Amino acid sequence: MKEGRRHLLQLLGAAALSTTLPLARAASRSRVVLTVNGNLGDKSFFDLGAAGIREIQAKAAAGVETKVIEMGVDRTRWEPTVEDISSQGWDMIIACTYEMGDIIADVAADNPKQTYVLFDGTVSYDKGANRNVASIVYKQNEASYLAGFLVASLLKEGALPGATRPSLGFLGGMDIPVINDYLVGYIAGAQAVDKESKFAISYAGTFSDAAKGKELALAQYRAGVAVGFNCAGQTGLGQLAAAKDAGRYAIGVNSDQEAIFRATDPELASRIITSVLKRVDVTTVRAFDQYRTKTLRTGAVEAVGLAENAVGLVEGPALNKVASPALLQRLAQVQSDIVSGKLKVPTAFGMSTQALNTLRSSVRA
Repeated sequence: MKEGRRHLLQLLGAAALSTTLPLARAASRSRVVLTVNGNLGDKSFFDLGAAGIREIQAKAAAGVETKVIEMGVDRTRWEPTVEDISSQGWDMIIACTYEMGDIIADVAADNPKQTYVLFDGTVSYDKGANRNVASIVYKQNEASYLAGFLVASLLKEGALPGATRPSLGFLGGMDIPVINDYLVGYIAGAQAVDKESKFAISYAGTFSDAAKGKELALAQYRAGVAVGFNCAGQTGLGQLAAAKDAGRYAIGVNSDQEAIFRATDPELASRIITSVLKRVDVTTVRAFDQYRTKTLRTGAVEAVGLAENAVGLVEGPALNKVASPALLQRLAQVQSDIVSGKLKVPTAFGMSTQALNTLRSSVRA
């Protein structure tokens, strides 16, 4: 069966999608590979993972061999690709997003001597299963709380030129817990400033369709949304483009999206107030360092947030133009309160469907 899948992989041409980062050979090197269940160029989650791999290479020099493999959006490629990689003797195999959970669990069971890391998703550890898999999830609700607090404060203070309504937009890639965790934190942060904050909420049903993201975001802006927040991967790039076209504002996600577009599209960059960071690059390097020091927690789920520098909020040029020093100081205090545990941010994880629907209905614009 597995030989058949590997043959299928060759027929699909997955080898052509791999990118090996060149470096000198070393007898005692570690071999680390990142699998991307999509393509690089999302200016978000996957690009950050690749940046983490480059940082690992730079830090470890000849002591590590690294590779990034783009598996594309065809899901039939994913499992045979991971099987093929596992057969090549890579020491540490990294996958991103919840969509890879079942695949990693299946392949890891057949390769118990190799270490697997799954970011932003989990596998089951019932009855001692998946002891060679580390599941690392993010407290994205903490960072999105900061974003909600910030934007509601800016609107309340009238600091955003042309923003006439206190409604906020949210564009999710899919209606799933990890995306709704952003939403729940975002709502809580905004309502801590203005209990009357209202939200236009849309889900694209995909993380790879920028055109659909733009269509949904434009509809929100036309309805009066002042600031839109995308949690939708490549789909979310469409929301940023919509903000530019509509002359409204946006919040980026995962990477510093204002900085990414600053040189190539300064007008678009000027509409991005800040970005909610999910520091996949930082956690990729962290996981590798833990692997090398034998402190990586395989066989368990670890949640990382503001305290681990795994999530955050960008304070860049765009934000500094509109946020007063007093507001930035208040924002820093909120972050400190979250890190210390003084402020508990609500989460979508563990929330019932009924409770989530009630929350969304109560805040809809």
